Amino acid sequence: MAQTEVKMQEYWRWPEYRLTVPDRDWQKAKIITAGVDIGSVGSKAAILVDGELYAYAAMRTGGVSEATAIKAVNWALEGTGLEVGKLHYVVGTGYGRVNVPFAKKTITEIACHARGAHYIYGPTVRTVLDIGGQDCKAIRCDDKGKVVSFLMNDKCAAGTGRGLEVFADLISVPIQELGKVSLNVDQEPQPVSNTCVIFAKAESLALLRQGWPKEKVAAAYHAAMADRIVDLLTRVGIEKDFVVTGGVAKNMGVVERLERILKIKPLEPKMDPILAGALGAGLFAKALYEKEQGLR
Repeated sequence: MAQTEVKMQEYWRWPEYRLTVPDRDWQKAKIITAGVDIGSVGSKAAILVDGELYAYAAMRTGGVSEATAIKAVNWALEGTGLEVGKLHYVVGTGYGRVNVPFAKKTITEIACHARGAHYIYGPTVRTVLDIGGQDCKAIRCDDKGKVVSFLMNDKCAAGTGRGLEVFADLISVPIQELGKVSLNVDQEPQPVSNTCVIFAKAESLALLRQGWPKEKVAAAYHAAMADRIVDLLTRVGIEKDFVVTGGVAKNMGVVERLERILKIKPLEPKMDPILAGALGAGLFAKALYEKEQGLR
């Protein structure tokens, strides 16, 4: 008798996606640029026509950054009739930025997230919180989106997207629903450890064994994340307007707790906040191409 193979659900796996912006024609554009953000967990490609977002893709970073960069850009361009060879300038950013084979220049994710945040949220932005896959960055910027100061925590996955992936699998809740689940409590519990994702996981597992419901354990984990992030923001200094970028910006459990603690409501994004780094890189690419061509 043949055994039936049972496929375990991967609760940590967030959906990959792409989009072409309607009613925008690349063939009428004077300058076509791209920003490719190769993160430790997720990679994004943004295609810009005359400085406006035209198409993008967001996907999981594979084992080889170079292959991921090629795949992300090709997926963003899929069905558009536009090819990599027709891009005037490409900038790479993120953890694997040096591995974008067709990039003419690489720029740090700090600078790109500040620039991209201004594009997504508007020129009033002064403080940017980017919660990445394996680090968290607090960035102060000016009215041009230029970095004034920043602090980064990259010592542990606690307070990052990767930490949330681990936790999603632990309590068997899809990662895109985790934040909402964490808010479904009558009273906020004491947070678990926020110094190490291994300690936080062990404490959360102990609470589940004690009979805590998933919602309460999720609340304790998200509260710990918020506390850790607030410490980073406080050290860099928070100035309005305040925004959140990166995939965790979509986690309402983290964002609402930050708002509660800081007593500052983050601005609402005008487009997908996961694209901030790639968008910033694409905008830098446009400026660099114009400079190269003597247009500025």
